[in-house]
Amino acid sequence: MSAFRLGLTGSIGMGKSTTAGFFAARDVPVWDADAAVHRLYAPGGAAAPALASHFPQAVTGGAVDRAALKVALAEDAGKLKLLEQIVHPLVAQDRVAFLAQASADLVVLDIPLLFEKGTETECDATLLVTAPASVQRARVLARPGMTEAQFALILSRQMPDAEKRFRATHVVETLSLASTDAYVDALISHIRAGRHA
Repeated sequence: MSAFRLGLTGSIGMGKSTTAGFFAARDVPVWDADAAVHRLYAPGGAAAPALASHFPQAVTGGAVDRAALKVALAEDAGKLKLLEQIVHPLVAQDRVAFLAQASADLVVLDIPLLFEKGTETECDATLLVTAPASVQRARVLARPGMTEAQFALILSRQMPDAEKRFRATHVVETLSLASTDAYVDALISHIRAGRHA
């Protein structure tokens, strides 16, 4: 029986990384889309040679310089689509490799833009982490270097939380660590019980 694929998502500041950590703490393998991008951008990663001809100023020493890439994208917004066309297939390959070697009955796919990119179709169920807008805002603006303008830009690229709630199989409000941890525990049991019913 192949692993049950739970797609984990949530907008910025909703507690997705913390929730992913609760699954990992219970030995549930977690594939992290952001971590995959970091691997691809690192020296020896597949993204550097793929991006070198289109973003020469952002590739140095066989690695992608994220700060330089950000500058290049700010100068030409049209290049974001090009970047996605190059990087997304590489990220998808990384995910396929993870799934091929996962020997667990349940795996978590931590994907920030799960619904935006239609990747939920690759999952058996989805879990949305959410919190009231005021809590989200306070969390995000407390991050070092985060500005109102950056926060607004990030939100503009993400599907509204209400729509994600409508689409998700499961929803957890991350108002406290203890309640989120307990929810993860219960959800794992629920999924495993359903598979072995």
